[in-house]
Amino acid sequence: MSSHKVGFFRFILLWPLSLIYKFIGDVRNFMYENGMLKSKEYDLPIISVGNISVGGTGKTPHVEYVIRMLKDDFKTAMLSRGYKRKTKGFRIVEADDDYTLCGDEPLQVKRKFKDVVVAVCENRNKGVEKLRELYPDLNLIILDDAFQHRRINPGLHILLINYNYPISSDHVMPLGRLRESKSNVHRAHLLFYTNCPPKLTPMDRRILTKEVGVLPYQHLSFTTVIYENPMSVFKNNKKLDYTRLKDCNVLAVTGIAHPESFVEMLMEKSKGVVHLSYSDHHNFSAADVQKIKKTFAEMSGPKVIILTEKDAVRLRTSKFIDDELKPYMYYIPIRIELLCDDEEKKLFNNQIITYVRNNKRYNKLYQSSL
Repeated sequence: MSSHKVGFFRFILLWPLSLIYKFIGDVRNFMYENGMLKSKEYDLPIISVGNISVGGTGKTPHVEYVIRMLKDDFKTAMLSRGYKRKTKGFRIVEADDDYTLCGDEPLQVKRKFKDVVVAVCENRNKGVEKLRELYPDLNLIILDDAFQHRRINPGLHILLINYNYPISSDHVMPLGRLRESKSNVHRAHLLFYTNCPPKLTPMDRRILTKEVGVLPYQHLSFTTVIYENPMSVFKNNKKLDYTRLKDCNVLAVTGIAHPESFVEMLMEKSKGVVHLSYSDHHNFSAADVQKIKKTFAEMSGPKVIILTEKDAVRLRTSKFIDDELKPYMYYIPIRIELLCDDEEKKLFNNQIITYVRNNKRYNKLYQSSL
């Protein structure tokens, strides 16, 4: 677990901008919470999964966790804004879409859960209304990355906090990573500390629980990332066993916010790693692919290219990948796991399932608790 350290000159330069950003966010939240700006509620369960800081909390695998839990018993839809897509307005995501039409994360979800409705719309209210019009039998809608989207009042807010970047020592942007004041954690109903080490100690749990200031109506859980066997990017269901990977040199290609854990895992499970790092949601150009190809050619011995699941979504439809590279390209699917015993896991999951089944508004309980 690391803290967000800020140099003196950076602090002096960015602190006034951070204060302005914080003030604007606090005024906006005050206006919503006191009825000066209106939030709309809908007569079906809406679950928001989001974070209070920028990038790297693992929203997509946590959205997938909720979908996996609910999809067999409830007609489920996921709505995202479709970050960095090249289209506008409402769009239903199809499994064979190009990511530029809908964004990489919605496409990743659709390819994994083909029986779940996935849609994108930059206006979440219009998106919800269009989904209800097209699918009147929907039982619930999951909003991706919507903690700051106050125009909809979800019945259940799930908030993610990255274990490696604790909010207690962070600052509001641009000085730090926070999108809004950390006091706004009070809006959440369920809290996940994400990217935790698999063997989180009881002392760590107590410290983190105290740090976030869990309120009586909130429930906090801890999750870790599970890396599954590498899968071929271009040949469905072709796996690369980790036993075989131990004898390979790996070219790791990442376009995610915080690739450190991913690269460390590959270093443990392979002979050696060369890492090419790009920005989050990076759109790989012809020059990028040429660099990947050149770097890979310079590596010796048995070798493979390993991508994150999100990067595979973007590179799978790239016109710059030639047949020479394709057989060597794999991605690693990930999922999250709750760090608790089966009884506590069942209790936590049942809070989500019961909310959907009963179609009750947790926010009323939350409002009355303030």
